[in-house]
Amino acid sequence: MPESDVRDRQVQGLDALELQPKRGVDERSAGEVARGIWAATWPKLVAVAIVLFAWQAVVWSGWRTEFVFPGPDRVLPTLFNEITTPEFWTAVQVTMRRAFIGFALALAVGVVVGLAVSQFKPLRAAIGSLITGLQTMPSIVWFPFAMLLYGISESAIMFVIILGAAPSIAGGLTSGIDYVSPSLLRAGQVMGLRGVQRYTLLIIPAALPMFVTGLKQGWAFAWRSLMAGELLVIINQQNSIGWALSQARQLNDAERLLSYIIIVLVIGIMIDVFFNWADRSLRRRWGITK
Repeated sequence: MPESDVRDRQVQGLDALELQPKRGVDERSAGEVARGIWAATWPKLVAVAIVLFAWQAVVWSGWRTEFVFPGPDRVLPTLFNEITTPEFWTAVQVTMRRAFIGFALALAVGVVVGLAVSQFKPLRAAIGSLITGLQTMPSIVWFPFAMLLYGISESAIMFVIILGAAPSIAGGLTSGIDYVSPSLLRAGQVMGLRGVQRYTLLIIPAALPMFVTGLKQGWAFAWRSLMAGELLVIINQQNSIGWALSQARQLNDAERLLSYIIIVLVIGIMIDVFFNWADRSLRRRWGITK
């Protein structure tokens, strides 16, 4: 048999050996994914069940009358009825539109400030502490000033969202850039990366894991600022989650009030799940976790 045929047979045999385990790995990975989803889900389900039981137990204890503090047996049916109405989805749409627009504006401001602070040391010395101070300020403090500047308008709400979220985003980006490995910076310099390319191709991708943490914190501040804004700045009785909360309070409708509080909590958890997924994906890609 010619030597070339022998080599071809050997190569084919090696290919077959390599391909067979891969199919097994793919099959196991599907099972591992299912087990991973269940492992991440069942503790949350147990936690929800514990919270509902504790809530109902407090109601049964008679701590407050059910008119003021209804139990889940009354609130959950109200919640399910509420989410079937067009008014509910209009309120959610208005609130989420404000949240995403405000967060996008805060992201733009935070990235510009973060890049500037990380690039110029005198600027960091000048406003680094100011950024930290802005992070610690309650967002509601800004609303009287925002209403003085913009009146009762969307701009007042956006103003406070930006002031609430941008410092956290800027701080996360600055910290991420500070922790970029010096070896990566030297490699980029050897490769000739300069100016904008140095940031877009090297520094920002390397800073992404910590930057995502800053984005997550920035979203939390933006969401809290928005909820406070919708409770304080009611624009022409425009339907929103905050307006619905305010209306339920004025009508002493505790069941509807608690229903919308649950909605606010659920939306916050969903966004948090997204950021956690993004954070795990980036850390896995960077080899920080498995």
